[in-house]
Amino acid sequence: MRDIRWLGLGMLLVGFFFSTAAQALTKDEVQKRGYLQCGVSAGTPGFSVADEKGSWTGMDVDICRGIAAAVLGDSTKIKFIPLSDEEQFGALQTGDVDILVKNSSWTFVFDSSLALNFAGIYLYDTQGLLVPEKMGAKEGTDLDGVQLCVLPGSVHEEMLTDYFSSRKLEYKPVFFNSFSDALKGYKEGKCEVLTHKKSILAGLLPQLKSINESIILPDSICREPLSPVVRQGDDSWYNIVKWTLFLMINSEEEGISSINIDQLKVKLEPEGKERTGVFGALGTGLGLSDDWAYKVIKQVGNYGEIFKRNLGSGSELKMERGPNRLWSDGGLLYAPPLR
Repeated sequence: MRDIRWLGLGMLLVGFFFSTAAQALTKDEVQKRGYLQCGVSAGTPGFSVADEKGSWTGMDVDICRGIAAAVLGDSTKIKFIPLSDEEQFGALQTGDVDILVKNSSWTFVFDSSLALNFAGIYLYDTQGLLVPEKMGAKEGTDLDGVQLCVLPGSVHEEMLTDYFSSRKLEYKPVFFNSFSDALKGYKEGKCEVLTHKKSILAGLLPQLKSINESIILPDSICREPLSPVVRQGDDSWYNIVKWTLFLMINSEEEGISSINIDQLKVKLEPEGKERTGVFGALGTGLGLSDDWAYKVIKQVGNYGEIFKRNLGSGSELKMERGPNRLWSDGGLLYAPPLR
């Protein structure tokens, strides 16, 4: 018994020191290594997709590029590491990636139990329902008795149960071990409804056209705010990540983009720089160069730019911004000021 207790204590100590080493001074490790290791999803339209040449694009990809630009001065100095849902948080905790930007939902359970920090909302999303257009359903109340593809024991299953029971509706669950399997089941007609984040479902619509036209119902099952994720215990890195995101949001509100930033930089010299909150001496508190903000916007763009090209009108998804409009335009998007 004594040996087992000491073995358990030893494992805890090893875990503690490993975790501490993995968490300490991430910025310095990234700069020493010369590139950022960013955990992303594998082939999620609009968020992270690699082409045949290994070039990555997407909303999550651009947020990672912004952080690389801030820390290394070059948005291309980055290694994208595709992760499954099952391995994403473990890879971050063990230091296999420096940051996770993988359309991860910010929830109480994740935030309070995984020794991780969520660094700010970059997309206000909700759980939705995808159905074949030929079904004729217009809203969730039209789905009584349907067969629904779902992952057993998942948060999505729990939310669906609450949603249907509160409306005195029933559904027949068809269980799959992964979302890719559930998608395959939907394509093969093994179920009539598919559920996931609405942004993920929107990315599926183009590929489903060859099988059958599908639509996303207007119902929102539950909130799914998406956030970059970092390890707890490294406040410096946490601050860099969240302020890179806040910079992108503030820059859109101030009308500063990758297109006009050079002209504005010259026009606002010298005293006007401080007034905008983007061109001022912002690096000291983050341990970065004072032109980090300029490099992020010049190389990657503001929030509006990255939304448009990855999810919005400049993309195949054609998503409306909806709640992801700036607060000044009636949306929820709001960031602390750069002052």
